[in-house]
Amino acid sequence: MKLVQKHAIAALVGLAFTATAGAKISGDVVRIGVLTDLAGPYADLTGPSSVAAAKMAVDDYLAASRSKLKVEVVSADHQHKPDLGSSIARKWYDENGVDMIVDVPNSAVGLAVNHITREKNKVFINTGSGATEMTGQYCSPNSISWMYSTWMQAHGTASALMQKGNDSWYFMTADYAFGKSLEKDAADVVEASGGKVAGKVRIPLGSSDFSSYLLQAQSSKAKVVGLALGGMDLINAIKQANEFGIVAAGQKLAGLTLFMSDVHSLGLKVAQGMYLTIPFYWNLNDNTRTWAKRFAQANKGKYPGEDQAGVYSGVMNYLRAVDELQDDSDGAAIVRQLKSKPTEDPIFGKGSVRADGRHLHPAYLYQVKTPGESKGAYDYLKLVETIPADKAFRPMSEGRCELVGK
Repeated sequence: MKLVQKHAIAALVGLAFTATAGAKISGDVVRIGVLTDLAGPYADLTGPSSVAAAKMAVDDYLAASRSKLKVEVVSADHQHKPDLGSSIARKWYDENGVDMIVDVPNSAVGLAVNHITREKNKVFINTGSGATEMTGQYCSPNSISWMYSTWMQAHGTASALMQKGNDSWYFMTADYAFGKSLEKDAADVVEASGGKVAGKVRIPLGSSDFSSYLLQAQSSKAKVVGLALGGMDLINAIKQANEFGIVAAGQKLAGLTLFMSDVHSLGLKVAQGMYLTIPFYWNLNDNTRTWAKRFAQANKGKYPGEDQAGVYSGVMNYLRAVDELQDDSDGAAIVRQLKSKPTEDPIFGKGSVRADGRHLHPAYLYQVKTPGESKGAYDYLKLVETIPADKAFRPMSEGRCELVGK
């Protein structure tokens, strides 16, 4: 790493904290588990690149802070099965000395890991599970939702389309917690703005044929087809919608959890003009560009997406909190430490963690460029609006989190 980059990271991480003889580091090693989708529908969004982001964060933190911590990163694939994800989390916590779990795409798996983490008094840095209720009725003193939420994405994208007169919606929704949460958050925006929901259909995870669902969406005559789907399901639905001529016939597609990796897979010819609300884009500013280019160099040229940025940021700040406490054994204490002062890292700069476990940072409404507007690989998005941190997420007063007010 260049000296300038080292100094920049060191300034953001803060003071170095060295280990002492009395340190309470379990097994003398801080173990971080990246529980992710290594080969399934969310593998591009999260997956191996998120494992790489965690390892990069460890290397950067240790180099910048000169910490004496010993840190290991392990990973596993939950295959979108809550029982498998739960089994891995329990084994990691009980037998393998894992202190913190990060990532976990799929909200059903994330909610299961959230429960086990609280039971075992460990730490869950959630960067992949988007269900808003993670900081609502299922909030935990051991968990932080670090990146996006269905509320953030639905409000940003649905509001943008409603402002342009697209006031009738039909939802194609993933049939699990994430999809249902996303549909509800978007429908709330539509109805609160005077629009109407013309209908909805629930779709199993991993579906490959969306033809019957798309025919229902067409017959609804709704102005917008709201795709409350994620990963390859979202990509395949958009591709097949274009093949069906839905956009050409006048309906608009709203990819409510559209990410940069999805645009990369779709190509600009198919995705052009679509809106997406995201908490990170590699080309946002000098800091994000510097970090993203360094990440790509170490990751076979693949640029980081939103989840990789969240994993990196979450791991950096977790390690700082452990170093400050010199203790990785009490997960709730580590989360309290993260809530007690501003978070900070090279990508997001300063942020904060609310009482309900929501990490606060700005969100950004982008629109996908046309092929003619793009200047090269990964130059896919143009900024429409910056949503301030205090407006980007559901108000804490609406979440019914048991931790608020304590």
